[in-house]
Amino acid sequence: MGIDDHAPRTTYHAQHVRIGITCYPTYGGSGAVATELGLELARRGHDIHFISYASPFRLRGFAERVTFHEVTQLEYPLFEQSSPYALALAVKQHEVAKREQLDLMHAHYAIPHAATAWLAKQMLEHEGLHLKIVTTLHGTDITLVGQDPSYYTLTKFSIEQSDAVTAVSAYLRDETYRAFGCGDCDVRVIPNFVSSADYFPPPAVDDSYRKRLAPKGHRVLVHVSNFRPVKRVGDVVQIFAGVRKQLPATLVLVGDGPDRDLAEHEVDGLGLRKDVRFLGKVENVGDVLRGADLFLLPSATESFGLAALEAMACSVPVIASDAGGIPEVVRSGETGYLAPPGDVATMSQRALQVLQDPAEHERLKRNAAARALEFSADRVVPRYEKLYEEVLA
Repeated sequence: MGIDDHAPRTTYHAQHVRIGITCYPTYGGSGAVATELGLELARRGHDIHFISYASPFRLRGFAERVTFHEVTQLEYPLFEQSSPYALALAVKQHEVAKREQLDLMHAHYAIPHAATAWLAKQMLEHEGLHLKIVTTLHGTDITLVGQDPSYYTLTKFSIEQSDAVTAVSAYLRDETYRAFGCGDCDVRVIPNFVSSADYFPPPAVDDSYRKRLAPKGHRVLVHVSNFRPVKRVGDVVQIFAGVRKQLPATLVLVGDGPDRDLAEHEVDGLGLRKDVRFLGKVENVGDVLRGADLFLLPSATESFGLAALEAMACSVPVIASDAGGIPEVVRSGETGYLAPPGDVATMSQRALQVLQDPAEHERLKRNAAARALEFSADRVVPRYEKLYEEVLA
């Protein structure tokens, strides 16, 4: 079963809800989605309280009905080998829930956020207060961290004790059932979504986005990630090398992380330095994507593939791995092409096929933008509102 394409298109407004949201604030899909969800919910009239150790990177400036609560922790020599942040987070969740009279806590990423929310809930119960917990699973909290023996039991417990659990793809839902059993869990698929205010196609006659990225006559290929090994950034460079042999082209790499040095060495080793741009972390990624001809996402796996969706929303076809939740977003032959992870030759061939055929490229661009509309905030956020209403009922 894939993403529910038959979800209602009608605008749905739930009752007013006071919601706490806990997420990782750094660059990454889970923090991005959690923040955008909070902002969309605030626009729809709900009160949103973000609780984390730093302000989420997409929470820029003042937003009506949105408050950020910083978790501070004690620096103490005895804590050098322990992790007091989780305990400090539970205290802050309890404090904010009590003071702001929250209806529910939405934990993004199971560990430690769902576990600390449960702890805060227990403290509130002793005070005669009731807090519901909604947990959204994003990927590595299930496929990597959660399955480690150090965290497995706690992850399973946190999922089972949540009042509702969602996963961002059918792949991740099925992986949760496989890894944790969770016979009493009803994991609902609510996909990631894209903000049309930030990610939209460039005007047909506006070439300014492309001009900022590459010389005239170059095709522009883009990759956006946190440069972790699972992203296979070396494959991105190899795919580009295959394209560059046939066409004048520029590769634009957005983001930073542990494998950036590997990518830099790969670029130098292939003699591609003058045609590759490392932009590092960029705030307005949509402005980069609007200048692209093709997006590359050759990851070993993805729980969803949010970067691919954001590219599609900017009318950019995607060449990606046929792995994880990516096929639920990218339709091979319709919005781009998929190939097995590590199959650099096929991905390079597909990229050239698209870039050398203007009619094919235009077809994929139109389809990509249309497909992205299926994941618009207006379609997805009401599904969270309905879930909240069910939980609170």
